[in-house]
Amino acid sequence: MSDFTSSFWSLYVAGITLVGVLACVALLWWTLRMNAEVDPDASTGHVWDGDLAEKNNPLPRWWVMMFAISCVFALLYLVLYPGLGTYDGTLGWTQKGQHAKEVQDYEARIAPIYAAFAGQSVEQLAKDANARAIGDRLFMNNCAQCHGSDARGSKGFPNLMDAHWNWGGTPDAILETITDGRVGMMPPMAEAVGSADDVRAVANYVMSLSGGKHDAALATTGRGKFEEVCAACHGPDGKGNPALGAPNLTDGIFTHGPDNVAHVVEMVDNGKTAQMPAWKDKFSSEQLRVLAAYVWGLGGGQPAGAQ
Repeated sequence: MSDFTSSFWSLYVAGITLVGVLACVALLWWTLRMNAEVDPDASTGHVWDGDLAEKNNPLPRWWVMMFAISCVFALLYLVLYPGLGTYDGTLGWTQKGQHAKEVQDYEARIAPIYAAFAGQSVEQLAKDANARAIGDRLFMNNCAQCHGSDARGSKGFPNLMDAHWNWGGTPDAILETITDGRVGMMPPMAEAVGSADDVRAVANYVMSLSGGKHDAALATTGRGKFEEVCAACHGPDGKGNPALGAPNLTDGIFTHGPDNVAHVVEMVDNGKTAQMPAWKDKFSSEQLRVLAAYVWGLGGGQPAGAQ
C-alpha cells in the first residue's frame, strides 16, 4: 500500500494553511503602515439612501487588535494541535484519544448505577423499576430506530410485543440475540421447488397453515413439495425452528411483507437476508442484561426454559 500513498497532499494542506494565516498577517502589517489621510469631508463616492456616504477612514483600533489576536491564536493553535498535514501538535491531542477519554469518563460515572444490577438475572431485572426505566432509555436510544418507539416493529423488523420469536423469546434467548446479533437467511428456493406452478402451490399451502386466503386445491398439491423442500428448516408442521431462526408459518406473522400468496411466492423465488446487529461491543454485560430484561418484560417474551 505504501506505493499508493504520498506526503504531497499533507504538505499541500499544511502549506495552504500557513500561507493563508501569514497572508492575513502581511495584510494587517501593510495596512498599519499606510498613512491614510483623514478628511472629514472626503468620500469614496459611494452613497446610499441619499445621504449615507462611505468615508476613507483608517480601521478602528479595536478591529485591528482583534485581527492581530486572531492571527496569533491561529499560529498558536497550529503549534499545539494537529492542523498542519500530518503534524501531531505539541499537546499530542487526537479525536480518537478525546473520544476514548470521554467514553472512559462516562463509564466511570455510570458504573455505580449498574453495580446495583450485578449478579441479577434477566427475570429479576425485569421486576426492578429502576432497571426497567434504564432499559427503556437504552431501547429508545438504540433500538427504536428499527423496532419503533412502541417496540411493535415495521416491515422487515419484528414486533417485540407479541409472542412470536423466530430465535426464541426466553430471557436467555433474547439476551443472546442482543449480545451476539442474528443473521436470518431464507435462500432462494424456486429452483429446488420446481416450476412456477409448483412455487405457487407451495405458497398456497403455506398460507393454508395459518388460515390465510388460499386456493385449497393448490394447497393440497403444494403440501408434498413443502414437506420435501421446506420442512428441513420450517419443520414438517410448518412451526419453524428457533435454532435456525426459521419462522413459524402457522401464526400468520410475515415480517417482510403482507400475508398473501404473492409475498410467499416472492420469498420462495428471491429469498431474504436480514440482520440484527450485535451490541456486545457497545454495551457492558450489565447494560445488555438490563436491555434484555426490558424487551422480555414488554409482554411478548416466553418464560425461562420454554422451547
